Amino acid sequence: MKPVTLETPRGGQIVFGEGHPPALIAGPCVIESEDHVHYLACEIGKIAGPFVFKASFDKANRTSLASYRGPGLKEGLRILAGVRAAGYPVLTDIHEPAQAGPAAEVADVLQIPAFLCRQTDLLLEAGRTGRIVNIKKGQFLSPRDIRMAAEKVASTGNTRILLTERGTTFGYNNLVVDMRGLVIMREFGFPVVFDATHSVQLPGGAGTASGGQAEFIEPLARAAVAAGVDAVFLEVHEAPEKALSDGPNSLPLHRLGALLARLRQIHAAAHGCLLHDLSPFGVK
Repeated sequence: MKPVTLETPRGGQIVFGEGHPPALIAGPCVIESEDHVHYLACEIGKIAGPFVFKASFDKANRTSLASYRGPGLKEGLRILAGVRAAGYPVLTDIHEPAQAGPAAEVADVLQIPAFLCRQTDLLLEAGRTGRIVNIKKGQFLSPRDIRMAAEKVASTGNTRILLTERGTTFGYNNLVVDMRGLVIMREFGFPVVFDATHSVQLPGGAGTASGGQAEFIEPLARAAVAAGVDAVFLEVHEAPEKALSDGPNSLPLHRLGALLARLRQIHAAAHGCLLHDLSPFGVK
């Protein structure tokens, strides 16, 4: 596997791949306000050190028409540009091919939502930007099927690709994680990310919104790091019960530090190295 390296705005590097501690991707589901994203970026940074800040400018796949979607492309990218100017690399979703170019001017990583992971035009436009492309495996796909999506991006000459596991549909309003899939996906030669918060989502489980089982975030994240993932993805909020999107499956901010400490210990044990030999969560 060839590692994928992200140059941070502060002149450092975050590396996804073999031989490096798991990187961290974290932030709120959606941009709630400019002040809120700056607050969370700062607080997560204090706890985790260098990480990739995640927030969506638009949640185009909300369960209900009445649900909050975000500030939209123009305002959302302006806000995320401010987060990046403050020193934090940025990841955000794109939903249409035309969004790839504008988003790439701001974001270090373009994310393909799980429901859109087979959309050829979207994948090609994301690849052509040259930015890192994080493809979330659809809930309806087997681990082996996501290889085809990666090959679409790679056909543009861009091999800076991440593959994210976020659970598989298990009956109605439920997801399950098959840890074998993490190993299978890494066989394709691209770093694999485990999305520990969307994996505990209960899609549509709250009637007009999705529910979640946040109590399973930590055990699943621990299992994924033991299995050898290259990054952990966490939606984090200081008050999940007040979050405007995905609150039931978000990790409370106050629990982040303890979880990262456990994940670092598990990574060290699984790879037979001493804790003092590891830089914190994916920093080179």
